[in-house]
Amino acid sequence: MSSTEAASPRYQDIETWPDAAVLEALWEAQMAAVAAVRPALPVLEAAVTAATARLRAGGRLAYAGAGTSGRIAVQDGAELTPTFNWPRDRLLLLMAGGDEALVRAVEGAEDQTEVAVAFGPLDVLVAVAASGTTPYTMACLRAAKAAGALSIGVASSPGTPLLAEADHAVLLDTGAEAVAGSTRLKAGTAQKAALNLFSTLLMTRLGRVYRGQMVDMLARNTKLRRRAVRMLVELTGTRPEQAAAALETTGHVKTAVLVLQGVPVGDAEAVLARSAGDLRVAVESAGTKGGSLALDGT
Repeated sequence: MSSTEAASPRYQDIETWPDAAVLEALWEAQMAAVAAVRPALPVLEAAVTAATARLRAGGRLAYAGAGTSGRIAVQDGAELTPTFNWPRDRLLLLMAGGDEALVRAVEGAEDQTEVAVAFGPLDVLVAVAASGTTPYTMACLRAAKAAGALSIGVASSPGTPLLAEADHAVLLDTGAEAVAGSTRLKAGTAQKAALNLFSTLLMTRLGRVYRGQMVDMLARNTKLRRRAVRMLVELTGTRPEQAAAALETTGHVKTAVLVLQGVPVGDAEAVLARSAGDLRVAVESAGTKGGSLALDGT
């Protein structure tokens, strides 16, 4: 039996406790769950380094899981496109039971072992299972490894197959839950925190963060367009109306930064392309002249 399924003597009479005591105990457990991520930081760092190389070479980023673990994994992956403009055609979200299982339990879904995707050697899979034994998640991991893809396993139970077989084993040792087996509690919190760290560092290393700003963000509604204009004002020192006009012309914060600092609209995309989309590299490679950016050789 995995540690996430064990019953803790501490909580055996929790239903008889006063509400305040229950909440205090649950809060303490949540803090412990976040603390459980810290020992995994070196493994997360190594996983990001390995994943960055594959993704720079054109690989796809995949997440796989079942139940609570699957929903947390899919959520992390789904947020990468609007936040960092990660291409949808290079994102695989593998949830046992399909889309229906994202909003309701699908009985027996985690026992499925058929994987409806063909991995490639440049792909990166993040496989998440609190128990470390979920058949569907293990099937995804094994399919990825068979194809030569990079595999990252995230589990809350030590000595489990998921961690043993993954290229990078992320152990989040959260132990028994206050409600035995309810991994939506400590295990889920630790998974969410660890995936936040992993994906944010990964997107940063892929050049999708500049000066602490999400400059690859897709500004597809009023709130996000306002945020994009604020970013441009902060990054370039221009007036809001100038920033808004540049954003309207280019449709992209990164390109607008270059335009606002002197790169012609027609050349800004080329500068970014030569810099592999990294705005800091693009700014440095374009050079400065009189406070404005200029293309190399001009």
